[in-house]
Amino acid sequence: MAKRDYYEVLEISKSASEDEIKKAYRKMAIKYHPDKNPGDKSAEDKFKEAAEAYEVLSNAQKKAQYDRFGHAGMSGAAGGGGGFNGGGMNMDDIFSQFGDIFGDNNPFGGFFNGGGQQQGRRTRKGSDLRIKLKLNLEEVANGVEKKIKVKRHVTCKPCSGSGAKNGTELQSCQTCGGSGQVRRVQQTMLGQMVTTSTCPTCNGEGKMIKTRCEVCFGEGRVLEEEIIPIKIPAGVAEGMQLSMTGKGNVPPRGGVAGDLLIVIEEEADEVLHRDGTNVVYDLYLNFADAALGTSVEVPTIGGKARITIEAGTQAGKILRLKGKGIKELNGYGVGDELIHVNIWTPKTLSREETEQLEKFRTSPNFQPKPSKSDKNFFEKMKDFFN
Repeated sequence: MAKRDYYEVLEISKSASEDEIKKAYRKMAIKYHPDKNPGDKSAEDKFKEAAEAYEVLSNAQKKAQYDRFGHAGMSGAAGGGGGFNGGGMNMDDIFSQFGDIFGDNNPFGGFFNGGGQQQGRRTRKGSDLRIKLKLNLEEVANGVEKKIKVKRHVTCKPCSGSGAKNGTELQSCQTCGGSGQVRRVQQTMLGQMVTTSTCPTCNGEGKMIKTRCEVCFGEGRVLEEEIIPIKIPAGVAEGMQLSMTGKGNVPPRGGVAGDLLIVIEEEADEVLHRDGTNVVYDLYLNFADAALGTSVEVPTIGGKARITIEAGTQAGKILRLKGKGIKELNGYGVGDELIHVNIWTPKTLSREETEQLEKFRTSPNFQPKPSKSDKNFFEKMKDFFN
């Protein structure tokens, strides 16, 4: 089933402000929250759908990407746990990432969690990694699988990410009592005001390390180089950003790994030029071949093709090779190769060549006589794209 427009999901306009987007998501999250709709699969799906829409529209960069390319532009690289974040989100992802959307007015008690129970602190998410990936025209046209080396923070195995030396226990933070937060009560003219903030002693973790791990030195993570396979779909474009969930950095001492963001860079081809899903080739013919007709070989994406040039071919004529262009991103169509005919005029001539051409200068057949069927260049291009 086709994805619904994210703005439609949250029932907002494209001009909605950041605050309006947040309020719209909060409204949908309350309406379809699992605690409010126990056992309702339809409500759960809408709850996830709203979270996916909010994840994109609340992020300025992802929102710009979505506004430009739609759902096609948000398709992630498959493989390696990849795929665009929202499409692969489970309930734990949503509760951990967007738990603070309700602030102190959580209608489900405590923090926004899966079971509606009090939760001392929300799961942290690690930082994202961003890489640039260069692709040639053939790779863009047909899709490709790449293997790249990425240095990222991963969970320390000896301490399982706790930061504590193997076999030693963590102790509860004495400042916050293990909750990861401290509450302050202030007397104001309007009565008591309660504020909640991250515990400054344990930085919101609720636990303190007695003996640090000798491998990660208490960080709970180490820097490693990893080879990650990335499947790039056919039809990607310059500047498009794909995302692989969970392939970014893990945060210190436990949490959810960030994402790996892949920014596409297209390498310019020496002879073929991209125009959307079409590719354009400039073919240069000498005057004799254009007048008498011939067959020539032209380059295509990943190969060559032989085409026939009819006698009397005019400069500016556009020939089409059907289906020799670029596949549509996540679609079924394929563009064409457009061959733009240019007549090459020699800059220098020998004495014999000059004498031969002088004989034809005044010949009736050499006089320009364009007919109504001989359209100019702009009319020809209009015909091709309409």
